[in-house]
Amino acid sequence: MEYHEAANFLFDLRRFRPRPGTESTAEFLAHLEDPHEGVDYVQVAGSNGKGSTARMLERTLREAGLSVGLYTSPHLADVRERIRVDGRKIPRSAICEFVDAAREYVVDQAADGQSPTFFETMTTLALWHFGREDVDVAVLEVGIGGRYDATSVVDPVASAVTSVSLEHTSVIGETVEEIARDKAHVAPDDAPLVTGLSGSALEAAREVAGDVVTVGTSEADVRVTYGGRTNHTEAVVSIEGPDWDLETRIPLLGEHQAENAAIAATLARQVADVSRRDVERGLRNAHWPGRFEVMDTEPLVVLDGAHNPGACERLAETLSSFEYDDLHLVFGAMHDKDHREMAAMLPTPDSVIACRPTLDRAEDEATLAEVFDRAGAGTVRTQRAVEDAFASALADADADDCVLVTGSLFAVAEARRRYTRTEIPKRIRDEDDARRALEDAAVAEGDATRLHGKAVHRVVETSLQYPQAIALKQELLGLGGECALSGLKRGDEPVDAVLMGTLSQFRRLVDRLETRSDGLAEVARELRETLDLDDEALEVRYPWQGGTTVMGILNVTPDSFHDGGEYEALEDAVARAEAMVENGAGMIDVGGESTRPGAEPVSTEEEIDRVVPVIERIADLDVTVSVDTRKAAVARAAIEAGADVVNDVSGLEDPEMRFVAAEYDVPLIVMHSIDAPVVPDRDVTYDDVVEDVIDQLAELVLLAEKAGLDREQIVVDPGLGFGKSAAESFELLDRLEELRALDCPVLIGHSHKSMFGLVDRDAGERGEPTVAATALAADRGADIVRVHDVPENVAAVKTALATRDPRSFDDEQRE
Repeated sequence: MEYHEAANFLFDLRRFRPRPGTESTAEFLAHLEDPHEGVDYVQVAGSNGKGSTARMLERTLREAGLSVGLYTSPHLADVRERIRVDGRKIPRSAICEFVDAAREYVVDQAADGQSPTFFETMTTLALWHFGREDVDVAVLEVGIGGRYDATSVVDPVASAVTSVSLEHTSVIGETVEEIARDKAHVAPDDAPLVTGLSGSALEAAREVAGDVVTVGTSEADVRVTYGGRTNHTEAVVSIEGPDWDLETRIPLLGEHQAENAAIAATLARQVADVSRRDVERGLRNAHWPGRFEVMDTEPLVVLDGAHNPGACERLAETLSSFEYDDLHLVFGAMHDKDHREMAAMLPTPDSVIACRPTLDRAEDEATLAEVFDRAGAGTVRTQRAVEDAFASALADADADDCVLVTGSLFAVAEARRRYTRTEIPKRIRDEDDARRALEDAAVAEGDATRLHGKAVHRVVETSLQYPQAIALKQELLGLGGECALSGLKRGDEPVDAVLMGTLSQFRRLVDRLETRSDGLAEVARELRETLDLDDEALEVRYPWQGGTTVMGILNVTPDSFHDGGEYEALEDAVARAEAMVENGAGMIDVGGESTRPGAEPVSTEEEIDRVVPVIERIADLDVTVSVDTRKAAVARAAIEAGADVVNDVSGLEDPEMRFVAAEYDVPLIVMHSIDAPVVPDRDVTYDDVVEDVIDQLAELVLLAEKAGLDREQIVVDPGLGFGKSAAESFELLDRLEELRALDCPVLIGHSHKSMFGLVDRDAGERGEPTVAATALAADRGADIVRVHDVPENVAAVKTALATRDPRSFDDEQRE
């Protein structure tokens, strides 16, 4: 079964059930032989804040070393976001396997008029996946209410109700008290219900739950204080329980998020033996896209998925902590929401662009415009596509203004694609490459067979809303190119599109798209950058901007896998650095902690003692010095000592790391890392290792960018060998050019790694394949190659680059 067939099957399921209840989900799981049994579950219910709370809890439990599943809804861009294990989206292959196993049952139930709904089926899929992955704990965000929600098929070990407001009144109750009672049915049997409720709603919840732990102000069992913003993306919170307390920063702004953080911390203590450090780091690492997400500061750009009056009121409160001149609002919402009350809760905007997310139940933009006109907004106009409306608002705003996108998570998702859409260039050498590119994009088998012979040209893979994809295909076909679309047909789900054509055809396509008003103008901008259609001269600030540079590895450790113990002595390390510079290294990477399998952790103080003296001695050499560390405190000390770059192989696990790099305005290398140190034989499933790595790196790049770094300062490393098999590491090397989709410099670290066992080279015999891989990486456009043996690899880089432009090398020789 192909992925688009499985996804379409899920999306075609009905959305609502005539009678509420958990029986359908229980029967579905029983048919699958109850695969979810053996996992501890936590339910998080509430009108607002339940998704943020679930994410904070999940991240905290992971920080404590547990394997954790997370089930949330809705999703921003990809239905697979709803189901995650240890932060990774459920693979497409798993969804195909589930639908293949469940389809006959669902069809039989439908024939009897009892088909499971989309949400019930997604819940069953999540529980099936969590059981199969053998997670320790799974955190479930409740859908509607609590008593009859599909997630209530489990017996939770802990539960929470974050807040209550009038919502879904036709389903769960017409008063706040009735709704609170319904949600309180998630209460566990053997632990108190954790809640942010107060007043009559709290008393109503007590009638159902009995024992509760309240979270809130000084009258609550767990008290929380919101200390306000520390920067444009984080706020400080203090939490005090009966016999515990902590203070940390969270990446979710607003007093309501401080309360959510306290609920998450209280739940974590019920579920596991978490330390104060686990909670502090877990809460600070709980990034939750689309929830008061500050994307830029000049102008201030905020994306917030507030979708009801209560959420809009909280949004307004949080926004009031920022200073700005004019407010430019981009608003798109669903037709079943209270638009007038939402507009009343928001600050009065100076300008509004009403738009319509690509969804059948989205409200007409003209209706929304009338609402804001009546509410007294300044200039009010409409644009159909969210992306066009967002681009127009950005163009209208001055550096001291604010651009706010809100009204629905669906609107936020489409606006956010300005920052996250990846236009992936494909290396097409023959028809086999072309066929694989089409199949990887879930293009139907017949179309892949028909078109693969035409794809041996410039090929770019992107992702668009379905109406945009159809329009783009028509434009490219009209220019003589080709465009193949995945078989996914749901309007609110992005569709993969493989664009095929000559450079001339792409230039004409971009010219045409730039004049359109359906969101494709933004696609044109991204295609222009991906294919370098402007050929603008680049200001050279860093060594990798002049062509592939060699980064020499200087491990001042006793236990690194290849050269541990050789350069522990300061003089030996300095001599090694000088030799590498003499042999042509453009960078030197100084590391004080090994990430080899089984490596012992090193304290911050010891790591600083190892690297700082070396960096101080080599800082005056004619070379860029990088520090290889996972700790922000070590990075800070290294930069103070003279380091020019930070190389973080953990993928920003230390939440302070990106801010340190931004504070000192130094480049930051972020690696796709499943584990650092490496965990041998870690079983990680990738649908497509390259595209999955790009997908996960995109969010890390965005985090670094939001901290204040430019993309030219953010170097991406696909992490060969870190959570990848040898074959997957070789595939990443072969398809390295696709990482250009991130619009960042690319580093390849392959030196003497175990991946070369695939070509029958044991440890100690991997120098030659390392050199060969360096040449391949340079040929495919790597900006940095990180190696132990500098002279041989410098020669490999020069040889590879000479094949691209032999005349320039000849000219250098003549000079």
